[in-house]
Amino acid sequence: MKLYIINGPNLNMLGIREPDKYGKTGYAELTELIRAHCCERGITPIFFQSNHEGDLVDKIQEAYFEGADGIVINPGAYTHTSIAILDAVLSTSLPTVEVHISKVEEREDFRQTSYIRRACVKTVTGHGTAGYLEAIDYLSEMLSRNEN
Repeated sequence: MKLYIINGPNLNMLGIREPDKYGKTGYAELTELIRAHCCERGITPIFFQSNHEGDLVDKIQEAYFEGADGIVINPGAYTHTSIAILDAVLSTSLPTVEVHISKVEEREDFRQTSYIRRACVKTVTGHGTAGYLEAIDYLSEMLSRNEN
């Protein structure tokens, strides 16, 4: 099983940016945590982070063309603004889980809109970096059920 783990703007600043909201785990630590979790489950993770919307769209499309089984995505601030990222996920039909480290539903009003959510099979918010692992496990279980 191959999952793309896609992160949007400012996720490269994990551990530095507002640690009271996002924790002290850095981006490299996060990818290592995910890699170890995936290795235990026989999943190949493909990591990508960009601060640029078009690059994220390209990577979502790549996931489709490279035969990914699913996507875990934290679009960052693009969650609340990007119809292009929504359209990219919709066009691939790949099962996708939206992840947010902080509990966005308890934050500013402008963060209450999630365009990407309409294309996702699940949303995980407020579970810190463990939310990525929850998303991976959800996709793994869902995809395994679909194979049987």
